[in-house]
Amino acid sequence: MTLALGCIADDYTGASDLANTLTLAGLRTVQTIGVPADDLVLPEVDAIVVALKSRSIEASTAVAASRAADRWLRARGAGHVLFKICSTFDSTDAGNIGPVMDALRADAGDPIVLVTPAFPQNRRTVYQGNLFVGSVPLNESPLKDHPLNPMRDANLVRVLARQSGSTVGLVDLATVLNGPDAIAARLAELAAGGAGSAIVDVVEDRNLEAIGRAALGQKVSVGASGFGLGLAQALVASGRVAGGAAAGAALGEPIGGPAACLAGSCSQATLEQIARAESWMPVLRLDPEALITESDPISPALAWALERLTSGPVLIATSAKPDSVAALQARHGRDKAGHAIEQALSAIAAGFAAKGVRRLVIAGGETSGAVVDRLAIPAFLIGPEIAPGVPVLRTAGTGKPDMLLALKSGNFGGPDFFADALKLMP
Repeated sequence: MTLALGCIADDYTGASDLANTLTLAGLRTVQTIGVPADDLVLPEVDAIVVALKSRSIEASTAVAASRAADRWLRARGAGHVLFKICSTFDSTDAGNIGPVMDALRADAGDPIVLVTPAFPQNRRTVYQGNLFVGSVPLNESPLKDHPLNPMRDANLVRVLARQSGSTVGLVDLATVLNGPDAIAARLAELAAGGAGSAIVDVVEDRNLEAIGRAALGQKVSVGASGFGLGLAQALVASGRVAGGAAAGAALGEPIGGPAACLAGSCSQATLEQIARAESWMPVLRLDPEALITESDPISPALAWALERLTSGPVLIATSAKPDSVAALQARHGRDKAGHAIEQALSAIAAGFAAKGVRRLVIAGGETSGAVVDRLAIPAFLIGPEIAPGVPVLRTAGTGKPDMLLALKSGNFGGPDFFADALKLMP
């Protein structure tokens, strides 16, 4: 296998978002969960997205996992590797974007790395190094309130400089509009001045291909799915990838049987989606406090669901408003609270699977990661797009009957996301 593009994602829903974007752009793409075992059989593809759960863990552990994924991808011919991050640049002053970027750059031998989380079609733009959500800076938007990695600074040059061991520069919009050669020249200038990375302005989707063309002259880049789109467009335009049918190809026979939804995200979008779902399917709202303090909060939730699954899908949610989440974290600690919720929902998912549920819709990046790990899924095939950045996924390489999953980052999808997902998961 010789890959045109290797990708390392710092969470599972972000990996699905990127795999979906690459597939829509014409690249044959597979998403793996972690670095694959040597005996995992994968189809011939143009791109592989290795999904890690490295966004909110200890920086040194994230670096080690990312370097291992990078080695695996390069051993399969990947000349360029994209480190895929969240489009809201979710991280803390300790990492993990900066430390992973520094390590991958050093391993690749690149003097400087292009960085941008922009994806204009999803209302994420960067101007003068500042990240905007729609028309407002990130720190003024509802997306600033991530429960694990709240983002209070829209200036990405500052944010990344607090994490990285080298100076961070800026490739401004005027340079980007002058095309790939101008971008490359600016990078060379910044590198000569000692910069190890550069935030790149992007305000329109047409800026992405120019950035992708410039990035392909190097071995590593950092960005969200918009960067992946630019790289894919550049690969197709250069003839290095033939390009093929967009996502939506058949994923085999329908799965059928009962379906269930789980929500752990506390984003505004997910809260609205849960409220909308209550109008047409049973919804059980679990008390996050009980998941931490009670000895067995799982059995009653599973019993509630199993009583209703024969009549249609159900939704179990731990989602709460940001102030409630903050109060819970203050009482029990951020890590303990988050871990308890993730493990509870993943245990419920495992209980569903044991009872024959093979269609699951999961809302929340950390929740999705916990569920996929609990179910020991090694890889996914990419199916039709449910909402921008969220495809239907079919399990591969499990040795068990296939399942269909939708893994949704908290802020993704419209108000009727759960209904939209189940319609595309026969």
